[in-house]
Amino acid sequence: MDMAIEIQLIAALTAAGCAIPGSFLLLRRMSMVSDSITHTILLGIVLAFFMVQDLSSPLLLIGAAAMGPVTVWLTELLVKTRLLSEDSATGIVFPLLFSIAVILITRYAGSAHLDTDSVLLGELVFAPFDRLTVFGVDIGAKGLYLSGGLFLLNVTLLLIFFKELQITSFDPVLAAVLGFSPTLMNYGLMTAASLTAVGAFEAVGSILVTAFMIAPPAAAYLLTEDLKKLPVTAVIIGAASGILGYHTAVFLEVSIAGCMAVWTGIFFMAAFVYNVIKRKRGAAAKC
Repeated sequence: MDMAIEIQLIAALTAAGCAIPGSFLLLRRMSMVSDSITHTILLGIVLAFFMVQDLSSPLLLIGAAAMGPVTVWLTELLVKTRLLSEDSATGIVFPLLFSIAVILITRYAGSAHLDTDSVLLGELVFAPFDRLTVFGVDIGAKGLYLSGGLFLLNVTLLLIFFKELQITSFDPVLAAVLGFSPTLMNYGLMTAASLTAVGAFEAVGSILVTAFMIAPPAAAYLLTEDLKKLPVTAVIIGAASGILGYHTAVFLEVSIAGCMAVWTGIFFMAAFVYNVIKRKRGAAAKC
């Protein structure tokens, strides 16, 4: 497969995978938690690396996934004191955990391939060079299978738990009365977001993961009022941002991740303008 096609597929699948948990984070007014998680899971990776001393170990993924719910738990712990608002608590927890991870890398893992610049910014152009070989046969870039696997996992979880996510997002009290655990669904959503973020780390970096989790769902929210259509629309916008961002970067000879993030912003602004025009026309029609 051509490298350019692989890069675009990895970007599109990563964006689509991020858009699904991002849609429900948006509905719960927890979008910035995704920014927190994409930074703090680095500490989970570092701690797991110290335990196994192997960057290819699956324990790194487990450690990163566990750090997402830990981040949310610490944030909620501060909020429950009623001394801090949720945004203030988030602003304290994630810089603290991320800074601890950076210090540990700098002090104890200087010789390991744990590059904080790569984690933050990513570099999609190198993704096709990391190949997956089965029985001596090259079957494509590892990032393609990882991003595709995470996308399918999120789609599967969405189909299985859509009703539970819907109820707990809009009315946690009713959900509890009906026998659904809002807390369990909340931490499950955070775990899915953590897995998605760490799976996209090396390819696109935490900054672009944050953009993919927030901007496409926010744009979709302005375009549709149907909850079933929200994640689908967000997936389409995210995938389109990845593909258009790649071609824009090639044309301008600039950062691929940067152009993809810009396209998520362009789609959001277009949706915002459309929503404003629609509201004005609706108000004029009533008059």
